[in-house]
Amino acid sequence: MGEWIVGAFINLFGSIAINFGTNLLKLGHNERERHLLGSDGVNGKMNLKPIIYFQSWRIGIVFFFLGNCLNFISFGYAAQSLLAALGSVQFVSNIAFAYFVLNKMVTVKVLVATAFIVLGNVFLVAFGNHQSPVYTPEQLTEKYTNIAFLLYLLALISIVALHHSIYKRGELLFAVSGHDLRPYWSMLLPFSYAVVSGAVGSCSVLFAKSLSNLLRLAMSNGYQLHSWFTYSMLLLFLSTAGFWMTRLNEGLSLFDAILIVPMFQITWTFFSICTGFIYFQEYQVLSLSLNMHR
Repeated sequence: MGEWIVGAFINLFGSIAINFGTNLLKLGHNERERHLLGSDGVNGKMNLKPIIYFQSWRIGIVFFFLGNCLNFISFGYAAQSLLAALGSVQFVSNIAFAYFVLNKMVTVKVLVATAFIVLGNVFLVAFGNHQSPVYTPEQLTEKYTNIAFLLYLLALISIVALHHSIYKRGELLFAVSGHDLRPYWSMLLPFSYAVVSGAVGSCSVLFAKSLSNLLRLAMSNGYQLHSWFTYSMLLLFLSTAGFWMTRLNEGLSLFDAILIVPMFQITWTFFSICTGFIYFQEYQVLSLSLNMHR
């Protein structure tokens, strides 16, 4: 069995665990809202328990953490673009969890879209990048300074700044106008929120992939992990992963799960694929594969 197959299976289980944990987090926020509605007046709001006191939220955090641990392990066995795209299996599991955990209705359109996602994953596994070479710290550092990756980071920062300003403007209009906003804001607000979250949060995948690469190097070639590069990657990973977790938890309290969870998954998956594709220069592998089939 190829290493990429092992990585793909680990990633699938991790992605499902993450999605289950996300839905439990939302269930915790729903229970908190019901607790608020059941309270009486101002005193009820003052006595509102922090979200950590709700059991479903705590269990959700555990599943979310375990799922991310599995995904971290999977990065050592397969290409980032392949594993990030396989994360779209969360769309499939989200239907089941939203129906059974959150009691949300599932429409025919959602089922049809899910069928296309499954079909896309089949093609992805069959024709995606199956390589996952081990790089030295010097090679990883060189890739971080590659001109294509630096231009991508510049574009990523521009996207984050644009959507953050859109979200802030929507917040301001909502505060002034109340619920009298134009209909498109009901989609634009959560979408802009998800884009900022996914664009920054998806960088944690790249840093996790780099750390996983260093661990493989340490186990196979005796590489010493005590270096500035290792600690830099660890700090960047914890920062971006913490940002993603904070935004995810906050987004679940602000928006409906059936709307915001797919948006989170779409933006996170899209930017994770793009980041890995450009950083690891997987377009070169794609070009080589196309030339071989000619």
